[in-house]
Amino acid sequence: MFQVLIIEPFFAGSHKNWIEGLQKNSGFKIEVLSLSGRHWKWRMHGAAVTLAKKYEELGYSPDLIIASDMLDVTTFQALTRSKTYDIPFVLYFHENQLTYPWSPSDEDKALQRDNHYSFINYTSALSVDSVLFNSNYHKTSFLNALPKFLKSFPDYNNLDTIKEIEKKSKVLHLGLDLRSFDQYRENKNLDQLPTILWNHRWEYDKNPRDFFDVLKMVKEKGCSFNLIVLGEQYSKVPYEFEKAKQEFKDEIIHWGYVERFEDYANWLWRTDILPVTSNQDFFGISVVEAIYCNTYPILPNRLSYLEHLPEADQTIYVYSTKYELEEKLIQAIKNIELTRSFNLQSFIRKYDWSDIIKEYDRCFAEIIEQYQP
Repeated sequence: MFQVLIIEPFFAGSHKNWIEGLQKNSGFKIEVLSLSGRHWKWRMHGAAVTLAKKYEELGYSPDLIIASDMLDVTTFQALTRSKTYDIPFVLYFHENQLTYPWSPSDEDKALQRDNHYSFINYTSALSVDSVLFNSNYHKTSFLNALPKFLKSFPDYNNLDTIKEIEKKSKVLHLGLDLRSFDQYRENKNLDQLPTILWNHRWEYDKNPRDFFDVLKMVKEKGCSFNLIVLGEQYSKVPYEFEKAKQEFKDEIIHWGYVERFEDYANWLWRTDILPVTSNQDFFGISVVEAIYCNTYPILPNRLSYLEHLPEADQTIYVYSTKYELEEKLIQAIKNIELTRSFNLQSFIRKYDWSDIIKEYDRCFAEIIEQYQP
């Protein structure tokens, strides 16, 4: 049995869930070296030093080391080279700082210090043996952004290194515990109004402005609906949420984050329509979860969303403009019986750990075997 060590400077949220899913489902023995999920900028700067010390204390030599994109891999390798020089390294990109839309209010962006975090991602990808992305969109957008990024520096741009990274890059979609939703399954309530869902983080990159603008437009055209707003909230909540809480007070049947998975699953099964307006999603866990629970998606023609739909059906569920989103939402409400018959479970189930784990183990085994003399 191969032994795999995952190094995760930000052990929280989707990073943590992914690791725990791997540990539970993989045929390999998977150990974790991690730090708590906070202070993400400091994690990208300093975690490599702390985790290198922790690694030295392990007395453990795995067959493969997998680092998340939050690790400065080059620093970690330099500090542990006496023990890791003969171990293959994989970098798994959950997100990257080169194409992630930074908040306009972040002073690091204004001072161009954001480039340093992008450079950590770039050199980490350059130094490892294999680079894995959680979606094809993620892989393509990162590689396409590298030329402009490297050309922004004064000389020695090393554009040839992009081909090196591309050659060792592949897509390995996220594994999710989708079947855990099954035990909370409910049939749609045919007697209630069409129910619209928001189940993303309450942050600017999820574009709440367009979401609530379109709901307002639909409401003004006489369409009645219920509204469920879920998702994690942080210290700075976009003002659109407070405004919408008042504007849709008659439509809201739930507002705010729910702690228990059972409650989250119940709400997803009870909803009908998922209009998505996000400007950032390298994978889109919340979208996949809603689709699995038979919530009818209306998705923008961008980011990773097309990967979650059968190619033959994409035009049905995808929009290109705000006006088109409004029209598709109105039609979904007016034809609610047809909307409630939506079911793409058999397609979206490909991300469940029970289905995708074979691909993971095969990928890791190939990397280990290629590295061995």
